[in-house]
Amino acid sequence: MAEYPWGSLFIGIGFGVIKIIAILIAYFIVRGIGNKILSGTFESYQKRKNVSEGRAQTLESLTKNVYGYALLFILIVTILQVFNYDVTALIAGAGIIGLAIGFGAQGLVSDVVTGFFILLEKQIDIGDYITTGEFTGICEEVGLRQTKIRGFDGTLHYVPNREINGMSNHSRGNMRALVDIGISYNDEVDKAIVILQSVCDDLAESNPAIIEGPSVLGVQNLGDSDVVLRVIAKTVNMEQWAVERQLRKSIKEAFDMNGIEIPFPHQVNIER
Repeated sequence: MAEYPWGSLFIGIGFGVIKIIAILIAYFIVRGIGNKILSGTFESYQKRKNVSEGRAQTLESLTKNVYGYALLFILIVTILQVFNYDVTALIAGAGIIGLAIGFGAQGLVSDVVTGFFILLEKQIDIGDYITTGEFTGICEEVGLRQTKIRGFDGTLHYVPNREINGMSNHSRGNMRALVDIGISYNDEVDKAIVILQSVCDDLAESNPAIIEGPSVLGVQNLGDSDVVLRVIAKTVNMEQWAVERQLRKSIKEAFDMNGIEIPFPHQVNIER
C-alpha cells in the first residue's frame, strides 16, 4: 500500500497560507496608500477649484467607498486564484446568480439610483443641516446606498436613499432668526418698539454673524395676556439659533432696565 505524501500536502498548505498573508498585507498597504492619495487629491481639488469643504468631503467619501469595494473584489479573486479556483467560471456564475436575484434586490437598485441622482444634482453635502421625513440633523455621509444623518441629540440615523422622497436643505444661503416677545397690555407699544430697535442696532454692530437687521416688524399678535412684538434678522448659516438666544437675553435686560413687563402667569390666593 502506497504511503500518502503528507509532507508535500503540509508544504503546499504552508505556501498557501504564506501567500494569503502576503496578499492581505499588500491589500492593507495598497488601501492605506490609496486613501491617503485620494485625501490629498481632494484637498488640492478643493483649494484649486474653490469647492466647498462639504462638497469635497462628500466626493471624497464616495470615491473611497468605490475604491474600497474594487480592492475587496480584487482581494477575493486573488485569494481564490491561490487555491487554483476558476475565477472565470465564478464571474460567469455570479452573472447568472445576479440576474436571478436581481428581482429580489430592487430596493438596493433603487437606493443606488436615488443616491446617484442626489450626488449628481448636489442636493446635499456633508455638514449640511437637512430634514427628510421624520429625521432632522447634520448630514455626516452621503453614499450610493444610504445617507447618514446625525440628530441634534447625538443619534445617528441611517436612511436608505430610496426612502428620501422629499428633502429640505437648511444650509443653502442665509438663514432667518425670528424672535417673538410679549409685553403687558399696560405698557406702551411704541416705547417698547423703540427699546427693541435700540437693542437690535447694538447687536447688529457687535455680532458679525448678523447679515441684515435685526428689525422690529411691529405687533404680531394680540394674545390673551400680552401684546406680541416680532423681531427678525438674516444671519450666517447655522448661526440663527445663537443670534435668537442673544436677542432674547438682550431684550430681557433692556425691558428690565426700562420697566417694561414681560407677562407671566400669576396666582392669586383669596382668604375668607
